[in-house]
Amino acid sequence: MTARSIRGLAAATLAGSLALTAACSNPGGTGAGSGGPKDSAVVGIAYEPETLSPLLGYGKDGNSKIFDGLLAFDTDMRLKPALAAALPEVGQDGLTYTYKLRKGVTFSDGAPFTAKDVVFTYRTVLDPKTNNPSRTELDALKSVEAVGDDTVVFRLAYPYAPFAERTVLAIAPEHVAGKQDVNTGAFTTRPIGTGPYVLTDWSKGEKLSFRANPTYWDGAPEVKKFTMAIIKDDDVRATRLRAGDLDGAILPPNLAAGFKGDKARKTYAAKTYDYRTVTLPTHNEVTGDTAVRRALDVAVDRQAMVDKILEGAGKPAYGPVPTDSEWFAKGTERRHDLDAAKKILDEAGWKPGADGVRVKDGVRAEFPLWYLSGDKLRQDHALAYASDAKKAGVAVKTQGGTWEVIEPRMKTDAVLAGGGSPGDPDFDQYLLLTSRLAGDGFNNMAWYDNKAVDKALEDGRRTNDTVKRRAAYSVVQRELVKNPGYTFLTHIDHLYVVNDDWDGLTTQTEPHDHGLASGPWWNVEAWKPKGGAEKAER
Repeated sequence: MTARSIRGLAAATLAGSLALTAACSNPGGTGAGSGGPKDSAVVGIAYEPETLSPLLGYGKDGNSKIFDGLLAFDTDMRLKPALAAALPEVGQDGLTYTYKLRKGVTFSDGAPFTAKDVVFTYRTVLDPKTNNPSRTELDALKSVEAVGDDTVVFRLAYPYAPFAERTVLAIAPEHVAGKQDVNTGAFTTRPIGTGPYVLTDWSKGEKLSFRANPTYWDGAPEVKKFTMAIIKDDDVRATRLRAGDLDGAILPPNLAAGFKGDKARKTYAAKTYDYRTVTLPTHNEVTGDTAVRRALDVAVDRQAMVDKILEGAGKPAYGPVPTDSEWFAKGTERRHDLDAAKKILDEAGWKPGADGVRVKDGVRAEFPLWYLSGDKLRQDHALAYASDAKKAGVAVKTQGGTWEVIEPRMKTDAVLAGGGSPGDPDFDQYLLLTSRLAGDGFNNMAWYDNKAVDKALEDGRRTNDTVKRRAAYSVVQRELVKNPGYTFLTHIDHLYVVNDDWDGLTTQTEPHDHGLASGPWWNVEAWKPKGGAEKAER
């Protein structure tokens, strides 16, 4: 999970006519609802990236459209070669990874891709002067070297089991990005890559527009124009999809249900690691109290949230690891038990006041809970959480706001946050829980500080031994039962509604940071139009 992941990424509302303009920007029948052969698509997403530079974190999990990594994930989240010609050769000690590169690949400006671009990308990401919030994900990397133009050798400081999965990181061109300020240069908004699409326009808060890369090494996409319309409001996204302004959109369960009987569209449900959680800041005198944390952990009715808010499209969450993951520690599920919550608070000295709100040493058991304005799922989770907390005698005051409003308050105020990353347990837990990153932007937003967890996280990422790793992450999850610095609520399935105009649509297991690189358009470059010629005649 990255800083951007838990943040959910700031987004702006779509200008009124944007989606319609984007959908109809190609006269002659390629826009949404045209009836002609489909060589363009417009999809509605909720968030936009802060940057398009891989050096600053964009494309670190793959599917960046503009770029490729050395490796990529297939539909089943198995690693496959991308810019590398094959999977890496790993040394017996687990400290050396050697990649042979694909020959004949060029960047979209025609310049050749070589090993020096890989070395440049990784060295720049690791440079402390680079504003990349995910640098610690490459903590194990000691050095990266080019051997000629077609071989790259990575040397690790310690065995890091999921290192190969980290090499889906998008590769930037040294001849362009290396000549600019890495943090502020034009490359951050006008990138050049080796990917299946080329960025043609980025209107901040409105849309990202792409055209197919005709020289893409894996073949030019048949969807020639691709537009991501940034529409913050869930209801607006559903309305524009229904009106034909969009070809597809991500929607919350209640709005996706409205398209259930629509024969012209299909609904895709993607399994995810995406969770919703309430941060319980250590520096707040109420949420920093372990008894309050433990009481809220059992006072919350997670199954009710799954049933009522998600309409069944998800499952209860007891930590960052989903219950159906092989890494989940069985026995760490927390049963909804209001009586147990009250008993914990009673024994800790939190006694009910005249208005029902508990008090201890003159301190009322109340705190603010912020959620991102316009995000209905977060709002609904926040309201349900506050309702459950009230029954235990804890007053939670929910408030909506932008990230600009919320971020300065995160040290002491609770936040309805999101996060989660598929694959290795290190991805889910390290940035969220290590005290080393407390208060580092959107890493460890709760300022969680647990020495046993810190040690287990380091143990888990510093060995290739699966048995030892499983034991380490079991410690982490069991410590979260004893002292939960977050109240985990649900893991959410992502729902997408898309016009039934193409073949080849699938979904992957998705992270929290979804919409841009995930969804059925994770592989839009592989879509094929249905009945192109026949459709054009109708």
